[in-house]
Amino acid sequence: MPAIDRRLIQNFEWPLVGLLLALSLIGVVNLISAAPETADWFPATAKRQFYMLALGLLGLLISLVPDYRSLERYAIPIYLLCVALLVAVLVVGPVINGSQRWIVAGPLRLQPSEPLKLGLAILFARLLARQDTRSELGLLELVKPALLFAIPAVLVLRQPDLGTTMLLALLAGTFLLVARVRFSTLLWLGAAGMAGVSVAWFFYLHDYQKERVLTFLSPERDPLGTAYHAIQSQIAVGSGGFLGKGFRRGPQSQLDFVPEQQTDFVFSVLAEEWGFVGAAFVMLLYLGFIVRGLMIARASKDLFGAYLGVGVCAIFFWGGFINVGMVLGVLPVVGVPLPLLSYGGSSLLTCLIGTGLLMNISMRRYIF
Repeated sequence: MPAIDRRLIQNFEWPLVGLLLALSLIGVVNLISAAPETADWFPATAKRQFYMLALGLLGLLISLVPDYRSLERYAIPIYLLCVALLVAVLVVGPVINGSQRWIVAGPLRLQPSEPLKLGLAILFARLLARQDTRSELGLLELVKPALLFAIPAVLVLRQPDLGTTMLLALLAGTFLLVARVRFSTLLWLGAAGMAGVSVAWFFYLHDYQKERVLTFLSPERDPLGTAYHAIQSQIAVGSGGFLGKGFRRGPQSQLDFVPEQQTDFVFSVLAEEWGFVGAAFVMLLYLGFIVRGLMIARASKDLFGAYLGVGVCAIFFWGGFINVGMVLGVLPVVGVPLPLLSYGGSSLLTCLIGTGLLMNISMRRYIF
């Protein structure tokens, strides 16, 4: 194991750790209310999330030991491992609630599409860092990144997991925003994106996924069916008012009106119990986390660290944006977890290791 430079300890990234712990612990407390086992003072769901948080913090500390720049050399093997795990899901993964998204080994369950987010961020950071910064990227230069994105995106879409596929596309789009891309190329990519959406609609999306989009556009189509999740979620958020109903006193959550309230709709439980004030406070914590992450990316001493920092921030931003938009009814229900708050070990571990990478970039800028 490589030696730990004393300057790393002296320049430990405390602000990011503070924001991370605040959001993670709020998530555990919120799961006490959101968990289906509401009779227990510390339900099994919240307890498992707490254990995964402890394990994830260990993973975060381990991710601080090697120099983050070594990831640039291993970007392709990491990417290939993520793709191999996605293929394994479709071959040996069990079908749970109509989806095939997990690899199960005894009591352990891994959702490979979660670490894939970091794998793509590392790979795209490597590709952009090795580009000539003096020239703009054209269509030919983007063919390789497009293919590298399309392979895992198609595998995730086949699980089916529309929400994660959307997040991966937004992650890739974020890298386009920070790279030097010709304007004409952006226009071609926009046209290609619209064509890709059309192909996905007619050939890849399942009927229930199409119905979710149509119901989002017209909720009165099926208020007791497809639109039920979104309607109940909006009722919960609205009933919280300014100060909320109080801890474990939200009728929508405690009477189990909101489906999947410990995963996709966990924010509705938070808004119902703590109101606008509590929800705004959590949003400010997220904002602080992302702003701090972008500051770290900007202060990086190398391009790979800068691009990687932007990629990790994009994972948090787009995950929160899609989830909260889904809960508030301004986006269709696509099933994206809220980073650090939604129940799920794979998502939590990915967020914590991603935070570790941001801290790694921040701490090592002092020892170049």
